[in-house]
Amino acid sequence: MEKRIIELETKISYQDHIISELDDVVTSQQKQIEKLEKEMKRVQAHLKALTSSGLAHPDEESPPPHY
Repeated sequence: MEKRIIELETKISYQDHIISELDDVVTSQQKQIEKLEKEMKRVQAHLKALTSSGLAHPDEESPPPHY
């Protein structure tokens, strides 16, 4: 019976360790997601500013006179 209790305690200790590591990974990934979301919003704002700058889209421009 004591051997069985020791095995269970060992398993619980291992599981606690793994849960802690997984929590660290999830926390790190959440920080990375938040950072990427901010960067994406910045890039979107930059692209929006470029498209509203009055410049024609390259596909909409007429070819140069030498064509």
